[in-house]
Amino acid sequence: MAVREILLLGNPLLWRPAAPVADACAAETREIVRDLGDTLADFRLRQGFGRAIAAPQIGVAARMIFVRMHDGRFGPAPLINPHIVRASEEMIELWDDCFSFPDLLVRVARHREIEVEYQDEEAQIRRVVARDDLAELLQHEIDHLDGILATDRAIGPRSLAIRATISTSPPLSTSAT
Repeated sequence: MAVREILLLGNPLLWRPAAPVADACAAETREIVRDLGDTLADFRLRQGFGRAIAAPQIGVAARMIFVRMHDGRFGPAPLINPHIVRASEEMIELWDDCFSFPDLLVRVARHREIEVEYQDEEAQIRRVVARDDLAELLQHEIDHLDGILATDRAIGPRSLAIRATISTSPPLSTSAT
């Protein structure tokens, strides 16, 4: 298992945009995909949560993410050179979390639905239409590829919370327009 160290908030590498992957079928690309999958599995085992990880989070400046939804709806799958081709006008607000700051939650607004184009491991162009939690997840991970963190998208000055305090606080609205 090739578990990599996850970069933490404050590391300047997290704010650098990632470069496109030139060859989705290259041995180096496959190795990074394996490392992302192994690191995600390890994080989930240790922390009890986690659905996806982006290559910049393990110090690799490549446009790759690895997704594994808890309910099996999507993945496990690498998305190579993903980009959003369509986004709904309808927005949702939610508490976002991140492996790079696992004890912190950030209140953000995301598009309710998006369509993402990407390459798979065989360099085939694929598209996925994502709604609600999958849309939020893919937006979060694609932001990582652009050097944007959830903390950069906080919707206001009171949009940060320690994870342990949220479970004891009254819930906030989860949709916005």
